[in-house]
Order: sequence, then C-alpha cells, then structure tokens
Amino acid sequence: MTEVTSFLQLVVTAMVPFILAAQGTMLAGRAGVFNVAQEGLMMLGASIGFLVSLKFGGNLVGLVAAALVGGFFGWFLGWVTTRFRLDQFVIGLALFFAATGIASLLYKVVIGVTLQPPLIPTLDDVSIPVLSSIPVLGPVLFQQSGMVYLAFVVSGLLYWLLYRTNHGLKLRSVGENPKAADSLGVNVARTRIWCSAAGAALMALAGAYLPMTYTGTYTEGMVAGRGWLAIALAFFGGWRPLYILAGAAFFAGMEVLALRVQVGGLDVPHQFISMLPYVATLLVMMFALRFARIPAFLGRNYDRESRTSH
Repeated sequence: MTEVTSFLQLVVTAMVPFILAAQGTMLAGRAGVFNVAQEGLMMLGASIGFLVSLKFGGNLVGLVAAALVGGFFGWFLGWVTTRFRLDQFVIGLALFFAATGIASLLYKVVIGVTLQPPLIPTLDDVSIPVLSSIPVLGPVLFQQSGMVYLAFVVSGLLYWLLYRTNHGLKLRSVGENPKAADSLGVNVARTRIWCSAAGAALMALAGAYLPMTYTGTYTEGMVAGRGWLAIALAFFGGWRPLYILAGAAFFAGMEVLALRVQVGGLDVPHQFISMLPYVATLLVMMFALRFARIPAFLGRNYDRESRTSH
C-alpha cells in the first residue's frame, strides 16, 4: 500500500505542469487563439521563476514574475493576430523560439558558467487538517504543495467560468462563431487578447513549477517536451477543463511510470523507457481525436470589417 500511495502522490505532483499548460491552451483556444509556444513559454517561466526566486528571495515572487512575463507574450500573440491578422501558427512558433532563447540567455547573463549551479528552496508541502489523515487519499491529495491545490482550483474555476456564467458563454461564442458574438455586442478582439494573455500566464506558471518542485535549479531542456504534450492534452480533453484534468492524470501517470521503470534497474535501454509517454500519447490520440470537439474558429482570425475569417 505504501508503494501505491507513493506512486499516486508522485502522479498528482507531476500533473501540475500538464494541467496548467493545457488549461492555458484550452482557455486561449476557446476564444479562437491557437497558441503553440507552450514549450518555449514553460522554459521562460522556469528561467524567470528560478532567477527571481534566487535574487529576490521567495518562490511566490518568482511565480508571479513568471506569470506576468508569460502573460505579456500571450498578450502579444493575441494582439498581433487580432490587430494585424497575422498567422497564429507562425507567430506562435516565433514566440516559442524567442522565449526559449531568452530563457537561456537570461540564465547565462545572471548566473554565468558555474561548476555548482545555485539552488533555491523547493516548495513545501501543505497538509490540510483532517483531510490529510484519510488513508491513501490523504497523502495523495491533501499533502501537496500549494501549486498542486492551485492547479485543481484553476481547473474548477475555468469550468465554472465557461459553463456557469454569462461571461463564459460569451467567451465560448467567440471561439465558435465570432460573427454572431460580435453582432450581440461581444468585443471579440478584447476577448481574444485577454484569453491569450491569461492562457500564456498559466503556461509560464507551469514552467516555473518545475525548478521549484523537482530540481531547485534551472537547466536547459528541463521542460522535456511537456509543452508539446500540453497541446495534445488539450485535444485529448476535448477543450473541456474537467476532461483535461482527467487526461493530465494519464499523461503524468505515464511519465512517473517511465521513471519508476528506469529507476527499477530493468535491463531496458533508457531511450526506450523515455519514449514510452510519447508512444502512449500517440496511441491514445489516434482514438481521442475522433471524439474531440474542437472550437470551430480555432486558429482562425476574424476580420470585423469584412466579416470573414483568415
């Protein structure tokens, strides 16, 4: 039972970057903005979160700084694709390369080349009274860091926003039929820009979580493809917050399982073990995409003057 509890606890911990990055992808996508810069924004969030935490003391400051910078990148994506109707995929790739380069540059400028990389304190676990004493579920769900609770709260709030509020109805209408939304007085451009900004802020938070939980320092490549998997997770979850939350458990479970198998000392090439999460993702996506309902205007720009899409 201890082994099972430990495994599930690691899975919940590993879910956080998938949840935040995929929910950010979903939020922007629901407004019609298809952000493909997740991997770069997570790298940038990891770098800025680590550096700000190191220099100014405190993980909270680092998390806020990472979210603000990520939000700016998302705002820029939403603004240029809305104002100038530039191709979302091309701009997203450009931001991916820019964010990845800036992340490495900032670390080298601030830290330089060192034999022993500096460390920051990792996030402390927060035990919820009474609930944390429940057998199995207590340690798994209620003895986690504050970021774990935040990821679940964000998922719940997004579900409530999208399906229980008038603002959520307007937001979804922008991603489904912006012409109809515009005719009803919804500001399509503003909705797209701010949803893109909020979504990118969540992606950067997902990146900042990594050094603050796993390593205590920043290393290039530490995102390890999680950003690309977050895009797959948004499709896998049908662009719905709760389905994404469930899908994140599968993605994180495959990641932890691969690590457990590798640490277990099995006589299997580590390259094969490392590719297991991606192979499993590919196999699942082959079936999931048949049932996923993609926002009708995802990745398409809306021209208010001509009432046409680009």
